Amino acid sequence: MIKLFNDDCLNVMNNNIHFQKAIINRKVIIVTDPPFNIGYHYGKYKDNMKESDYYNFLDEVLGSYDFVVVHYPEALYKLAEQIGRFPNKVVSWVYNSNTAKQHRDIAFFGVTPDFRQVTQPYKNPNDKRIKKLMEEGKTGGRLYDWWNVNQVKNTSKDKTKHPCQMPQEIMNNIIGILPKDENLIVIDPFMGSGTTGIACQKYGVDFIGIEIDENYFDICCERLLK
Repeated sequence: MIKLFNDDCLNVMNNNIHFQKAIINRKVIIVTDPPFNIGYHYGKYKDNMKESDYYNFLDEVLGSYDFVVVHYPEALYKLAEQIGRFPNKVVSWVYNSNTAKQHRDIAFFGVTPDFRQVTQPYKNPNDKRIKKLMEEGKTGGRLYDWWNVNQVKNTSKDKTKHPCQMPQEIMNNIIGILPKDENLIVIDPFMGSGTTGIACQKYGVDFIGIEIDENYFDICCERLLK
């Protein structure tokens, strides 16, 4: 099940009857890469709130749910203080870029990820123990909590017109290590280019995406509803 809303996320989450019906009696986890409040040039959304207003806003969107959020480390400390909760687990996402910031963190609030559910290539394929595992048909080891994944560049084949598109591998990893639950539904209130939804499609997880910008929403529809 996929439901997409082109509207302000708080309006949908607080007032939309179709949204409310979709999450009744479901295990809800928000998974999102929100605007970072650093003056980024989005289309409709203005990324320049007062700091206190910004964390109040995130609290209102996320605070009553279990959630997974991608953000800079210092922002996650402030968010945890704001909502009075602390993450169950934090993963570091590192990348090589021409900016001062070279990594972000992924914090799991109220969610305990299972890293055994997603594999990665073995680090030492020539090790005799690893060779034995490969001979037995194993293709990789459990995922670690340190993900070295390049950002989506303008030259990337899957680049859309969204200015800060999330790498698909990052969202695939996040959705892949969520606790298994047939009743699970994932919500992304800042859907962007729809990367979270594509990861949910990969793993057969029901998804609700909300995006305020009409142009970005059209990108999501094209990617998710084709």
